[in-house]
Amino acid sequence: MIDRKFPKSRLRRLRRSSNLINLVSENTLSANDLIQPLFIKEDLDGSEPIDSMPNINRYGLKDILKEIEDVLHNGINTIALFPVINPDKKDENGGEAVNENNLISTAIKNIKKEFPEIILIADVALDPYTSHGHDGVLLDGIVDNDSTLDVLVEQSLVLANAGADIIAPSDMMDGRIKFIREVLENSNLKDTILLSYAAKYNSKFYGPFRDAVDSASNLGESSKSSYQMNPSNINEALQEVAMDINEGADIVMVKPAMPYLDVIHAIKQEFKIPTFAYQVSGEYSMLKLAIEKGWLHEDVMLESLLSIKRSGADAILTYAAKDIAKEISK
Repeated sequence: MIDRKFPKSRLRRLRRSSNLINLVSENTLSANDLIQPLFIKEDLDGSEPIDSMPNINRYGLKDILKEIEDVLHNGINTIALFPVINPDKKDENGGEAVNENNLISTAIKNIKKEFPEIILIADVALDPYTSHGHDGVLLDGIVDNDSTLDVLVEQSLVLANAGADIIAPSDMMDGRIKFIREVLENSNLKDTILLSYAAKYNSKFYGPFRDAVDSASNLGESSKSSYQMNPSNINEALQEVAMDINEGADIVMVKPAMPYLDVIHAIKQEFKIPTFAYQVSGEYSMLKLAIEKGWLHEDVMLESLLSIKRSGADAILTYAAKDIAKEISK
């Protein structure tokens, strides 16, 4: 036998069993860290699959209650709700977004009546409501920041009054957090939480989501680069977050998640504010399809979420939330 001077530290000692590995685990993922996005479609009876998002459906007003019951049963306490409205209700200015009796407001009221304990996040943006698929009002073919703010403020009031616990501006208009916070404070809605999509990148990973809310065909080849962030930038993300915190954001969001782990980490380190990340539709579908094809092991979904948590995210929006909650409860 070769005479060796072995090191005092053998890191493999702590990897000898699964119990030891779990005992010294630096990061853990629980159902409390997960948020389930859900799609609700107008005039739909039952549910229908989304072709570009395996195992994800759109739900009608009645059937979404059944799905939420299942989500809660599996330990997920928070959902994010996204509307799919009838095409004939879309217009240039997204007027249906401020209708107090629109699909999303009706759904929120129904859900909170049936499940008062659930934390409900409602998206603030105009892309599900505009005939052109953009997140704001167009002026001479360009999304006009200040005109859009007026609509977003009114949309936020509609959602908060309907009973949303958290409203989440995802539009990336400058100044919207300030104006939304002011109107909530002045409307006796001061306890409504503002989750700002502060670092939302102009990503190519959003395609399946746009299919899901039926905005892809409206947007066509048009770009959102004039308001969503350049994927090359990280200092700009820190500036966006600083501004939104100063304007009254309670939580900030990074979107997408896995391609921007460095951004999540930098934001958490710099600001120490609750920081969420969105594992977006393209990330989910890419992994899910690879799993279904047998190209990747099914555990890669959990691994991807652990990487997001490790980077500094306090909670993760993911379409895999319910399935992962089942897996980690075993």
